[in-house]
Amino acid sequence: MVDYKVTVFTGSLDHATTYNDVYIKLVGTDGESHRTRLIDYKGPLAFIRGAVSNFTVSCSVSIGKLVLIELDKQRFSLFPEEDWFPAKVEVKSPEGDTYMVPIYRWITDSEVHRFREGTALRVFEDNHHLGRYSREKELKWRKEEYRWEVYKEGIPHCIKARDPCSLPPEVRFSFTKTIQFGFTAITGMIELKLEGLADCKKKWKDMHHLNRAFWHKTHMADYVQEHWKEDVFFGYQYLNGINPMLIRRCANLPSNFPVTDDMIFLRGQSSLGEEMKKGNIFLVDYKLLDGVKPNVINRKKQYLMAPLVLFHKTPQDQLMPIAIQLKQTPAGNNPIFFPTDSEYDWLMAKIFVRSADFNLHQLNAHLLRTHLLAEVFTVSLLRNVPMVHPLYKLLIPHTRYTLQINIMARLRLISKTGVFTQIAACGGEGMITILKRSMSSMTYSSLCIPEDIAERGLEDVPNFHYRDDGLRLWDIISRFVQEVLSYYYKNDAEVKQDSELQKWISDIFVHGFLSKKSTGIPQSFTSVAELVKFVTMVIFTCSAQHAAVNSGQYDFDGWMPNAPSSLQRPPPTKKGKTNEDTMLDTFPDVNTTVKGMATVWLLSKQSTDFVPLGHYPTHHFTEETPCKLMKEFQERLEDFEAHIKGRNGNLGVPYTYMNAAEVENSVSL
Repeated sequence: MVDYKVTVFTGSLDHATTYNDVYIKLVGTDGESHRTRLIDYKGPLAFIRGAVSNFTVSCSVSIGKLVLIELDKQRFSLFPEEDWFPAKVEVKSPEGDTYMVPIYRWITDSEVHRFREGTALRVFEDNHHLGRYSREKELKWRKEEYRWEVYKEGIPHCIKARDPCSLPPEVRFSFTKTIQFGFTAITGMIELKLEGLADCKKKWKDMHHLNRAFWHKTHMADYVQEHWKEDVFFGYQYLNGINPMLIRRCANLPSNFPVTDDMIFLRGQSSLGEEMKKGNIFLVDYKLLDGVKPNVINRKKQYLMAPLVLFHKTPQDQLMPIAIQLKQTPAGNNPIFFPTDSEYDWLMAKIFVRSADFNLHQLNAHLLRTHLLAEVFTVSLLRNVPMVHPLYKLLIPHTRYTLQINIMARLRLISKTGVFTQIAACGGEGMITILKRSMSSMTYSSLCIPEDIAERGLEDVPNFHYRDDGLRLWDIISRFVQEVLSYYYKNDAEVKQDSELQKWISDIFVHGFLSKKSTGIPQSFTSVAELVKFVTMVIFTCSAQHAAVNSGQYDFDGWMPNAPSSLQRPPPTKKGKTNEDTMLDTFPDVNTTVKGMATVWLLSKQSTDFVPLGHYPTHHFTEETPCKLMKEFQERLEDFEAHIKGRNGNLGVPYTYMNAAEVENSVSL
């Protein structure tokens, strides 16, 4: 007889415990053990939350190298069947070898579940017949559990699931996340109800009345409340706010934006032509919003403009707005506004721009380019790539909670009765129009920050912290991805040979980018370099990019005048007709405003089981080299954090959203 020492690690999640009987079978290259009930001195406490329990499995002869284990649990007598969350199993052979089997899955039934030994294997090198069988069976099960569905034609496809409860347990929120997310939502609305605001369909009486409703405070939100009217801060937001994705260097004015030198350069100090040659003129164009059908809120028609905004970089390196046209088509009733106009004419023009930015940011930069793409990457991974594959091990931490948060968004935010539909100017039919237009304009290069910054001509714009931190993070992630994937793929031929890898990218091309070659998304991988770039983009999108456009939502949008979700009066058609009362009448009603505040508060509030970029509480890699590379990745991220803290100490307005310690590994909020 030979003995195998088996250690079972039960996860530390809430409700991970089971008191059911647990059985194991060891399967090796030369044989297998009998199905053995796991019993030790702890008795029924062997599989409680966080337990590490040791057992012996005896075999008549050696089973050779471990290929996989089979686990099942059976309820005892009249006791109920309980869910169990095993984290991993360690097996020590009589030959002195130690094998690690990562699991990190809920076992909710009494069926037999197979889990592979942790050494990463690509499909063409998985030579054991039971290993191949296990691989095929796992993917067959996943394709049944994770199915594609068309939510709306013209936008990325999504997971087929009615609600979070219909998702497999392995991808749902933890108990902690569920409770805290619900608590934040409920307490926010309770506070509003107590103030009598959530049901109030009246207009704001005055700015003091609005100030009283601004109940949650953050340092940055207070700063926004104090500086929202200032041109310097207006320009700052296009570089370091939550939508740094629109501004680009302007070499030629669009034909539908007839700004002339005498309009903006008084006394002929300079000219547009000269400033463009120097690279000092920038443009933000909201053309994707042109002609979008506006919403009706509280039985009142809302207004959503498609502005053009011109900026000038001053000798003091400040980005200053110098001209705003609120509609795309020039006309006598569509004046171009300038800083030299009256205080409220200029302020109202900026308010309409900020409202347009709220709507386009939420649907394009945030929902489409992070949430919906992350869901595509996740569903394709789960359908096509088994747990033993190195790509699965590399990417699975970046898919955590994404499917559930997106299902909740479809049910509670963008549905016919969702919050966004209730508060946003583009709510309802307009949302889908904007998403389709945004989808049509999305390219692979725009998802890769080095190429995106270059295409927009922003390489040398001063004080552009999103760019600086984003490029640094991209490089750190890319280096890690290149090192890990190069360990497994020694040449381009191995990439081409990996059918699971090819099915993953093919599924993404078809279901995420709707088979449009014009996006530039690869339909297959032909080289290691191509694979590294794409995987870098996936990780960057699911972590750093999402943090950049999500984490500051309450900071910048919590104070409604800086980012009105909707406006209920048309923009001025003539100058000199606006005042504070005009502004208050134009702002969204009280209930619309406070629902928007509560929503961005909820979407900015991290739960305590937040996992920062580069941290891996689930150990899917077991080999020495990738584990060493992960440690080096973490060290580089720590150096980056130190750099950001040093830089921010010298800034009047710190930029923190891409500090790796505050960037979550996945789209989970």
